[in-house]
Amino acid sequence: MREDNAPMNGSGSGPSDAAAGRVGMLPSERRAAGGLALIYACRMLGLFLIFPVFSLYAGDLDGATPLLVGLALGVYGLTQAALQIPFGMLSDRFGRKPVIAAGLLVFVFGSLVAASADSIYGVVAGRALQGAGAVAAAIMALAADLSREEQRTKMMATMGMSIGLSFIVAMLAGPLLASWLDLSGLFAVTALLAALAIAVLYALVPTPRSSRRHRDAQATPAQFGALLRDAQLLRLDAGIFVLHLVITASFVAVPLALRDAGLSSTAHWQVYLPALIGSVAVMVPAIIYAEARRRMKAVFVTAVAGIAVAELALAQLSGTVYGLFAALLLFFSAFNVLEASLPSLVSKLAPPDRKGSAMGIYSSSQFLGAFCGGLLGGSLFGGFGASGVFYACALLALGWLALAASMRQPRHLTSYLLRVGPQAGAAADRLAEQLSGVPGVAEAVVVAEEGVAYLKVDRRALDETALRRFGVNAAA
Repeated sequence: MREDNAPMNGSGSGPSDAAAGRVGMLPSERRAAGGLALIYACRMLGLFLIFPVFSLYAGDLDGATPLLVGLALGVYGLTQAALQIPFGMLSDRFGRKPVIAAGLLVFVFGSLVAASADSIYGVVAGRALQGAGAVAAAIMALAADLSREEQRTKMMATMGMSIGLSFIVAMLAGPLLASWLDLSGLFAVTALLAALAIAVLYALVPTPRSSRRHRDAQATPAQFGALLRDAQLLRLDAGIFVLHLVITASFVAVPLALRDAGLSSTAHWQVYLPALIGSVAVMVPAIIYAEARRRMKAVFVTAVAGIAVAELALAQLSGTVYGLFAALLLFFSAFNVLEASLPSLVSKLAPPDRKGSAMGIYSSSQFLGAFCGGLLGGSLFGGFGASGVFYACALLALGWLALAASMRQPRHLTSYLLRVGPQAGAAADRLAEQLSGVPGVAEAVVVAEEGVAYLKVDRRALDETALRRFGVNAAA
């Protein structure tokens, strides 16, 4: 019987050797990608739903102040940043699915705490618990267990797209749901979304026969020191920190600015919908152009400048709905380009065997940015109003622009994993040298105990036929 739908082989890294040489994702991999993307989307949608509406409704909560409203928006980032890597490590010990389910249950509990709260302090506690269900790293590890090395990038990209989609849906659905259900009902919806994610985990996502660590998808704390001394990667970590600081701080003020410009809260989606659609229409060709023409730095720096200009426009044009729409269109366009390009740049710049650790630091920076953005947005709104928030965000974006402009031109390389079988130490070094001699291979690291070669390759120049001769399936 053919095992095209079998979850994994004994190594935990892919289907049978014969199947592993096939081009394209297997049915089990497509099922895993779809299920894990849905889990990611449910969870991120639950975190984002309150962004476009919370500052409008928080005034009804006891003890609400601008600072505490901002803290409620961003506090999930603090607990998420602190716990995502420990959750990933726990999943190595206790299994992926039990740890993911436990994290989602914590998210459900946090949502219910926020839904039942009648004070801002209860909402802050609930949001902190939502972030404490930090299962992102464990989900990535499960995705790696359920995919062959040559298909893993596709699976990760599918999950990445689900995060972007969840943000768009949240911007549109949040105002409508809040108008029907109020704030308490909105948090109840987030609890239901997390419960749905648990059902998807066990009903749709295959179970790997075994699990192991994957350096391309999981963080290794021993590698953090070297990565934190890499000036190029630190620029990207600082960039994602500023980007999520700016968007969280801005959404302390944007809903109130739309209301003060004369747009009722139930109609805010009428601004967000065309702005988001327009931003996607800008983002897709911009990313295609950056990759096809190898102009990633130019597009990246232009998008950072776009964030700064958009924040200045929000400050200057906040008196009219049309002015806010124009500013948000520019903001979302630049934001989406940066959200798509930053992970790609981390992947290009990180050493091939340290990509998972580099992405772990990057993700923690992102969540810390959301936390700091909530604090900054709330405190500035309380002292200086919406314009104070927007001007401060513009200043931060200009600082980021200086960092981005000094970034080294990234090489147009992509990660490539090749199963080479168990290797002795000296043999692994020799194999790495041989792999480095294959046309199109820029870097090669062979991890002997894993039997995997971690490569950086130029796809345009890569001799994939020659490369695959070194793989364990070369004779298949």
